[in-house]
Amino acid sequence: MRDIAVFSGSAHPGLAAEVCAHLGVPLSPARVSRFANDCLEVQLQANCRERDVFLIQPLVAPVQENLVELLLMCDAARGASASRITVVMPHYSYARSDKKDAPRISIGGRLVADLLVASGASRVLAMTLHSPQVHGFFSVPVDHLHALRELAEHFHQYDLSRTTVVSPDLGNAKEAAAFARLLGVQVAAGAKQRFSDDRVQISSVIGEIAGRDVIVLDDEIAKGSTVLELLDRLRELGARTIRIACTHGLFAAGALKRLSAEPDVLEIVCTNTVPVPEGERGGKLHVLSIAPALAEAVRRIHNGESVSALFENPHP
Repeated sequence: MRDIAVFSGSAHPGLAAEVCAHLGVPLSPARVSRFANDCLEVQLQANCRERDVFLIQPLVAPVQENLVELLLMCDAARGASASRITVVMPHYSYARSDKKDAPRISIGGRLVADLLVASGASRVLAMTLHSPQVHGFFSVPVDHLHALRELAEHFHQYDLSRTTVVSPDLGNAKEAAAFARLLGVQVAAGAKQRFSDDRVQISSVIGEIAGRDVIVLDDEIAKGSTVLELLDRLRELGARTIRIACTHGLFAAGALKRLSAEPDVLEIVCTNTVPVPEGERGGKLHVLSIAPALAEAVRRIHNGESVSALFENPHP
């Protein structure tokens, strides 16, 4: 591919290298340094002039460091006369801050979107945003991918004749219904109330659970409190087997260890939108790669082709 330059920030260089391998282009080098006063400096160490530049950086911990690094990368590419700057952001953590549900709080999802555009981003490629309305926070085009096809390919290896896909809450029910259609199975959803960041209550589950093989689907798992609460309800309702699936496996504060310790959880499946430490791989955890889908989306953006067609036909 000519006239394309792909750079990675510090957040997930392994994913960026995998995307470049699928594209057949080199991963261009970037240097990140820190001044004595703790300020970051970014230098893109490849020619950007009149080139189609793609910057790959999920917003993962340390989120603020990685965000500022991404903003500086955008500014560096703009200053280097890039013809177009596309931010490839497999995980947009500030998407959780999408509404004013308490007095005097910030809507971080919109603010960070404005910062990215102000720094020079002319397009954004994201995956499984926490809320659909976050798409509208950006004043530049956004291509919004999902990992349902990759997850479905994994679960097609099992007998799905008695399977139900369960969303932990009604907000994720639409995605769960789409996933259930890909698998050709039933769908159910929990009735959830959130009292704090890590305290939730699921009073009931709407749908057929008794004697069923359950796949719990969520967009991301951080502390795992929602999924653990849902497991209690599924046991009470007589689920036969339980598997857990998500796009973003953040697994903060020992969440993976707690979920893996649940004896009736057969497996936990996520994608590599965020880095999963090697020490946490294996056991009940299966990590699927979304690099082929991201690479195909980058190729289509570069060539001016439809990205939405990725959801109509399997990517190569």
